[in-house]
Amino acid sequence: MEHEPIRTPDEPAAAGDRPERAAPRHRALVATLLSVAAVGYALDQTTKWLVQANMTLGETIDVWPPFLRWHYILNPGAAFSIGTEVTWIFTIIQAAVVVYVFSLLRKLGSWPWAVALGGLLAGAAGNLTDRLFREPSFGMGHVVDFISVPNFAIFNIADSLVVCSMIAICLMIFKGLGIDGRPADAEPSR
Repeated sequence: MEHEPIRTPDEPAAAGDRPERAAPRHRALVATLLSVAAVGYALDQTTKWLVQANMTLGETIDVWPPFLRWHYILNPGAAFSIGTEVTWIFTIIQAAVVVYVFSLLRKLGSWPWAVALGGLLAGAAGNLTDRLFREPSFGMGHVVDFISVPNFAIFNIADSLVVCSMIAICLMIFKGLGIDGRPADAEPSR
């Protein structure tokens, strides 16, 4: 009787493993990524809807003064309102990020990468939705921002997801963890 090697959840399947054994794990990783993305996207869009439904533009509400306030603004640019005249560039970048994350699904072999890419997908898709469907026009929409902390830009949940996900991705790259779950310097399996 042949015994299966014991692997940790983040250890990749060996090159000789049968595809039918790797497929359920890959499906679970993709499902995790898409679940994180769906929850993050829903949270982002719901909070933006609540802000627009319950606040007037420019209104500030103290949540935990002086550290946290809700301050409702519409941002045509990026962080710190940079690039307000080239909103369409941010639309293209966010669309490219969404497409790129989907293109990585077939390579996915790591739980941390699944969570980080799910957060990145949620954040990019959340702000892309604003760019596409909010005023003043398709592709040039202004993003709803409302989270205000001292001496920093006003941001939203999507922005937080993008920043946290990119920090996690950078840490994984620096630690040498490849998207497939193997060390970055390991030979790819065939």
